[in-house]
Amino acid sequence: MTAVDEVAPNVFRATGTDVNVVILQDGDALTLVDGGYPGDVGAVENAIRSLGRRPEDVQAMLLTHAHIDHMGALVSFHKRFHIPVFADPTEVAHARRDYLEQATAKDFIPMLHKHGVLPWLLRVARAGATKPLAIADAQAVLYDGPLDLPGAPVPVATHGHTSGHAAYHLPQHGVIITGDALVTAHPLSKLLGPQLLPPVFDHGHGDAGAALDHLAALEADTVVPGHGPAAFMPIADAVEQARDQGR
Repeated sequence: MTAVDEVAPNVFRATGTDVNVVILQDGDALTLVDGGYPGDVGAVENAIRSLGRRPEDVQAMLLTHAHIDHMGALVSFHKRFHIPVFADPTEVAHARRDYLEQATAKDFIPMLHKHGVLPWLLRVARAGATKPLAIADAQAVLYDGPLDLPGAPVPVATHGHTSGHAAYHLPQHGVIITGDALVTAHPLSKLLGPQLLPPVFDHGHGDAGAALDHLAALEADTVVPGHGPAAFMPIADAVEQARDQGR
């Protein structure tokens, strides 16, 4: 059964294969933020149905970044239900696969002896990590306030993990959806709590540290990351812990 947690009123975190998706509910309408691996589509559908809604109730889908572990249900729902997908203007091209900023199997060969790497690789391969995915017609978000979508998310530029990574702020609930700019756990990390992902996953041309600065400036005390459980603490404190973990 798919785990679904209500981390704030009408803000739900659902889990896929070592990755999170977020569902924002506004009456009968939903916004989906990220979509897990291709093999997680069923889990995302189950999460939506557990709220008494259907995938067709999703009005829009937001992409924090175009890594395959965040695109699965977005690609499926876009094709099946014609639900629009939105992302940072730079990440739109990444989602089209005009270029690719993503770790490949060869990047992990030197790491096979390290903590958790082989079991994780096998697990994500079963979830479709090697499947080619693209979204040809994702639309660009504007960084000028709340989007006119269920939940009224506010895009926040957090370039670094990828060149067009974005977080999504819900100021009315004090929630920040950080994607992979800041996580709280990962199978390849021995750390627990707010942290940056291992460097093998960073392929953007930005500065992951600068992305943390952008997050720390927000008013939020619930952090919903792309990987790991939600953290109920001020985002500035979470950023400080992530910096400390990286030292």
